[in-house]
Amino acid sequence: MTITDPATTAIDATAEAGASDGKETVRLVNGLSCELPANSPLAKLLHSQRTWIGPDAKERLKILREAKSVAIVGASPNPARSSYFVSTYLQQSSDYRLYFVNPNATEILGQPVYKSLADLPEVPDIVDVFRRGSDIPSVIDDVVAIGAKTIWVQLGIWNEEAAYYGEQQGLTVVMDRCIKVEHARFNGGLHLLGFDTGQITSRKTLR
Repeated sequence: MTITDPATTAIDATAEAGASDGKETVRLVNGLSCELPANSPLAKLLHSQRTWIGPDAKERLKILREAKSVAIVGASPNPARSSYFVSTYLQQSSDYRLYFVNPNATEILGQPVYKSLADLPEVPDIVDVFRRGSDIPSVIDDVVAIGAKTIWVQLGIWNEEAAYYGEQQGLTVVMDRCIKVEHARFNGGLHLLGFDTGQITSRKTLR
C-alpha cells in the first residue's frame, strides 16, 4: 500500500499505472491508496464510489491563505462536538473573523451565535459546514443567497450531487475535509495524513 496526496483520484492513477500492468491504484476515503487488478470487483466498487474532484492541496492552501472570515454553520456549544473543537482551534490559532451559525444556540466560545447566514454582519469568505450530507444542498442555496464564494464541508460529510450542484452555482466547493486539519497541516503542525509532526512554531496563521 502506498500513500498519495488525497487530491489524487483513482482515475488519474489508472491512467498512469493501469495501462502497463493491468492494475490500477484506487484511492480510499482516508487518503491511502492501494493497487488492485483493474478488473477486480473491489477495484470497480472503489473506483465508482466517487467521481467528483475538489480543489487540490495548492488550491486549498490558497483558499485558506486568502480568507479573512469564516462562518461555521452547525456550530455547537457542546465541547464534545467536533464543531466546537474546530471552532476552538480556529479562534486560538488563526486570525480569521469567526461567525457561528446555529438557530438553537445563543453563545459559543464567548461570541454571539447567529440564527442564519443571512443574519451575519458581513459575507464570509468561507462557509464551513457541520450538517448532514442531505442538508448540504439547502446550505448551498443559503451560501449563494448571501454572495459567499466558498463552501467547506467538514470531514466525514459527503454529498457528491451537492458538490456538483455547488459548482454549478459558481461556488468553490471543498468537501469531506477538516478545515482545522488542513490549516494546521499547511501551517506546519501536521503532516499529510494529519498527524502531529512535533514541529514547534511561533507562527500563528498561514499569512
